[in-house]
Amino acid sequence: MKARRDKEHKTNDPLSLESLTQFVRMVVSDSPLNRLRHIDNSNIFETPMLGIADGDDPLFEHYLDIIGPHHLTPRKALSAAAGLSFEDRHIPIRVICWVLPISDVTKRSNAAMTALPSRRWAHTYHYGEQFNDELRRRMVAYLQDNGANAVAPATSPGFHVLRDSRGEPTSTWSERHALYAAGLGTFGLCDGFLTPLGKAMRCGSVVAALPLPVTPRLHELHTGACPYESKGKCGACIPRCPAGAVARSGHDKLVCEQYQKEQMRQIGDAYGVSSAGCGLCQTAVPCESQLPS
Repeated sequence: MKARRDKEHKTNDPLSLESLTQFVRMVVSDSPLNRLRHIDNSNIFETPMLGIADGDDPLFEHYLDIIGPHHLTPRKALSAAAGLSFEDRHIPIRVICWVLPISDVTKRSNAAMTALPSRRWAHTYHYGEQFNDELRRRMVAYLQDNGANAVAPATSPGFHVLRDSRGEPTSTWSERHALYAAGLGTFGLCDGFLTPLGKAMRCGSVVAALPLPVTPRLHELHTGACPYESKGKCGACIPRCPAGAVARSGHDKLVCEQYQKEQMRQIGDAYGVSSAGCGLCQTAVPCESQLPS
């Protein structure tokens, strides 16, 4: 059934933004991995949205300075995966990004928590990323089947996580930074990514060699959608953090990471997951399901 429906979306223009959006929505709607199968079999994620970044956007070179020289540019990511050189700037490179909004029922369950994530949220974090990986694989296969070289940097053999000079985790590809380049939102005070569908979400991206229209950025400042960062207002995510990792000065990744390790010792066996994520700063806040006004 999956293979048949995938083929149904190979329209006369299968590589248009409309066709890609239809394809991603179909996978979200049909995949059994997008279900809380150990709870009530309801959807993990609701209707997604897509954005497109130019692989030659100067931002990707700038990321080498702010993230680190280990971070891949789209051209390097595609060249490494395809075993071909895509350094010729006449070959258009695009980064196809998506936002997967977490279901309203799950958001409400986590909004009621004050110290630990809800069971629904923990299962969304653990099993939701398994679905996100499937979506990455199927998007790459769809693009390749239609003649476009493509790679999902976050699931490629070259992807790895390391520590920067401060000891904070960093990686060779940042999905959220790709989303910012694609005009899908900006970062917030707690380092969450604020999108038109809110920051209670997961996200992903695929790099491909094809000439898609680029999504314009609504904010030039990388924190422009966050009212606290841009105007000194809100800060609702600060009291939501049970670890005290979010303050007016920003987000302490190491404190956050340590707290999540400690909470896993409390909920891992009870919830039946090996990873959970806290997510309290993503719920019961004005930017949970939309961009704050």
